[in-house]
Amino acid sequence: MEITVFTVLDTLGTLAFSISGATLAIKKRFDLFGVFVLAFVTSTGGGTIRDLIIGNTPVEWMSNNALIITIVFGAVAAVLLNPYMNKLNYYVYLFDAVGLGLFTMAGIQKGISNDFSIFICIALGTITATFGGLIRDLITGEQPMLLTRKEIYALAGATGGGVYFVLRWLSVPEEISLPFCIVLIFLIRHLTHRFNFKLPTYSEEGGWSIKD
Repeated sequence: MEITVFTVLDTLGTLAFSISGATLAIKKRFDLFGVFVLAFVTSTGGGTIRDLIIGNTPVEWMSNNALIITIVFGAVAAVLLNPYMNKLNYYVYLFDAVGLGLFTMAGIQKGISNDFSIFICIALGTITATFGGLIRDLITGEQPMLLTRKEIYALAGATGGGVYFVLRWLSVPEEISLPFCIVLIFLIRHLTHRFNFKLPTYSEEGGWSIKD
């Protein structure tokens, strides 16, 4: 199998989201089978939807056995390290934030390889990075981070994707722009979560507000 930038990003993102899904399953007291199912759904959901949208079938995980091995490895790691992960909420969030950056850029690379427009590439990156987590949260009964106004989530990925294309336009080398944007997405996600930044919603009293 040829190792490309997309392959590396996709594998690392799969690992991060596999650990995120498995850790949430452990927190929710799923049985061992449920832990692996949630790890699989979380790490493949976004990429599957992306590939179906662009007609790339069979979807990535069906044609790349390394991704299945990565998912199993991530789930096993979460199970074995669980006794040492006292703050499970934090680890779910941490690996989700890492996966958000990796999968956003992986989806963008997929769009670029298909000669899609900048807007479509960013949309594919956002879908890749967020829809697995959306499915995970729906299965576990969590309020989806993609839809709640209490979390800056998809916007972090889209912002990092936009910055990536600005850097491409400025001819910044890929070995600099890619890791920079992955870190940028992580930092946007982390800092907005840390300082409780929110997007405004329309209030019952009329007008837009960021109050709870």
